[in-house]
Amino acid sequence: MSLSLDPEIAEALAPMAGAMADATPPAVGDIAARRAMWEPIIGAASTAQPIPADVKTREYHATADDGARITMRWYAKDGAAPGPAVLFFHGGGYIFGHIDLFDGPVARYVSASGVPMLSVEYRRAPEHPFPTPLEDAYTALRWLHEHAAELGVDPERIGVMGDSAGGGMAAALTILTRERGGPKIARQILLMPMLDDRIPAPDPHIAPYVLWSYDDSRTAWPALLGDAAGGPDVPATAAPARLDDATGLPPAYIEVGQLDVFRDEDIAYATKLSQAGVPVEFHLHPGAPHEFDSIAFGSDVARRAIADRVRVLKSI
Repeated sequence: MSLSLDPEIAEALAPMAGAMADATPPAVGDIAARRAMWEPIIGAASTAQPIPADVKTREYHATADDGARITMRWYAKDGAAPGPAVLFFHGGGYIFGHIDLFDGPVARYVSASGVPMLSVEYRRAPEHPFPTPLEDAYTALRWLHEHAAELGVDPERIGVMGDSAGGGMAAALTILTRERGGPKIARQILLMPMLDDRIPAPDPHIAPYVLWSYDDSRTAWPALLGDAAGGPDVPATAAPARLDDATGLPPAYIEVGQLDVFRDEDIAYATKLSQAGVPVEFHLHPGAPHEFDSIAFGSDVARRAIADRVRVLKSI
């Protein structure tokens, strides 16, 4: 028996699959075409489910070390008691996406868990290559720690979370804070994270089902890393799969679909953390491609995944 899409995901994908079959995929290196193609899809997925009425948002700004003004959006339920909070990084291969496009998912996590989130408008490659996006993330983490008291946040219970490139950013931020001696991160929640710039040969078992493609990775990593991508000198803070020693990193929740280009690097990362004594919860979702949860949000596998994420958020 070979790998195939989960039937509920296949049904949700059917309208999109027809359109994608007729479209020519963007060429390797064509970032503008990927932004034009994916940002409307992400925005539509964000608003396909109701935006919770019990979550309020506020805009804040922090100043990065290079003087840039970083926008951050705070999502919280009214009257929440002091407790944990999570820094959220959106997906988009480091090359597309904005916090506006992820209002829906972030608000739904906050509504379901009661845990407030700070979503970060980090700068994107190739206009802003590594390490700028990660330094923006670090700026936001420092800001959240500095403003914890006024926001009703326990600084010992601040987590980081992200999907795809945002999951890679969350993982990289834990490595950077370990290097710099803080601020503290209590938990890392990595959803189908993009971790390895050394792009593998296409897996014929999953190639027919990928939504984020090998060519997308071959576009995104050089946008972030330039000519260094795939070479010997990429640090783990740029591509966390390069990490040699995971000792002392925060407990991790990692999940990925079995039909995802990032599957093998995510399995390997969960193993690497486990072997260093880091507590890890790992989920491999059969029949699930990249971003399955936003496309087929009514599917059983997506509902299970969301319930697991909410459980982990509540446990921080």
